[in-house]
Amino acid sequence: MTATAARTPPRKRASNGAARRSEADEIGLDALVGHAGYAVRRFQIWIFQDFVRTLGDVEIRPTQYSVLTVIGANPGLSQMAVAKRLGIERARLVHLLDSLEQRKYVKRIKSKEDRRSHALHLTAQGETALAKFKGLAAEHERNVEAKIGKENREQLLRILAGFT
Repeated sequence: MTATAARTPPRKRASNGAARRSEADEIGLDALVGHAGYAVRRFQIWIFQDFVRTLGDVEIRPTQYSVLTVIGANPGLSQMAVAKRLGIERARLVHLLDSLEQRKYVKRIKSKEDRRSHALHLTAQGETALAKFKGLAAEHERNVEAKIGKENREQLLRILAGFT
């Protein structure tokens, strides 16, 4: 029997939604199978894709949601504090805040203590939008739970808690 004959046929999406083998599925991963970083990255890709799909209609990306959530929970934080807490480069955060300000979700108020910095606040429109986004994010979390199971999701959150 040849190597080609021994291979499972490629998987493609069937008309009924079932998955068939694809050439990509035939590529061996070797040691990557045992690497936590590889598995976490693959799961992160799935998580982000589901988040974007679930919140796509409101055009909010994961980082924008994180920024809005932190500002909503901590009104008056400086840009520097938000950047540090979320691990976002300052220049990238400025760009994110510009876009959120254009959408009228966030406002920057000059700090009374340090005129070089700004205190960040949600606008009334931002508060309303964030409430809607949180509902959609909860739907996304239900999708994660459906994918990996309730107990696995809870265990994953416990494991990852030290990295937040």
